[in-house]
Amino acid sequence: MQPRTYARGVGPLIRERRLSARRSQLALAVDAGVSPRHLSFVELGKSRPSPEMIRVLGDQLGVPLREQNDWLLAAGHAPRFTETPLDDGSLAVVRRSIQRLLDAHEPGPAVAIDRTWTVQLYNEASLWLADGISSEVRGDPTNIFRVSLHPDGFARRTRNFTDWSSYLLRQLDEAVRRTRSAELLSLADEVSGWPGIAPRSTWSRLHTTSSDPIVPWIVEHRGTDLSFVTAMATFGTPSDITLAELTVEMFFPADAATEAHLAARVI
Repeated sequence: MQPRTYARGVGPLIRERRLSARRSQLALAVDAGVSPRHLSFVELGKSRPSPEMIRVLGDQLGVPLREQNDWLLAAGHAPRFTETPLDDGSLAVVRRSIQRLLDAHEPGPAVAIDRTWTVQLYNEASLWLADGISSEVRGDPTNIFRVSLHPDGFARRTRNFTDWSSYLLRQLDEAVRRTRSAELLSLADEVSGWPGIAPRSTWSRLHTTSSDPIVPWIVEHRGTDLSFVTAMATFGTPSDITLAELTVEMFFPADAATEAHLAARVI
């Protein structure tokens, strides 16, 4: 992935995102509360958008805060959104709150992941579920895509790998497109060569064949097949890039046998 350049200004960046979202200039202008003529001038580089207009357009197009900073720089403005390390003292209260949420989910596994699906926080149940997977495969920190799709990771223990990998590969493809992360692009290229993985060109079109209302993850653990469904939560009003890109994923038992297996761990 080539480094992003701002030589052409912000207009082409906005246009690229608008076309990717399949929005017409008229529709986006109406939703953003600006005239179609003004939006056209912005995309052509004939008009310089204000920071406020950039924020509105970015929100309308679902552009991450990190990329909105790129837009601001390309338009000649200062970046607006900070990126604070999660272990920074200023986020201590937030970090403790997230960890309490993860711990409260015991005995179910739960993790907090960043924009590349790399684990930032976790509970003990998530470590317990991953026992038997080597540290080389898990990585430090662990990336969910890698540990789930690697042939020596959860892939060899996932009973419905075709369905579950279809979900994960579609998410990986979307994450590459959304974040434009060189790290994720490199991981996607690596994953595409692993056994049992669908061709890279098909990832965006993959669908599960399960008839369940929610596709479960069926994974073997210590000789028992466990079935989980997952729920993901994000912060509602983040103004910091780190928090905007953080997602909590919680795994819930999808059947009585899994619930009993989890409960037995804490007896």
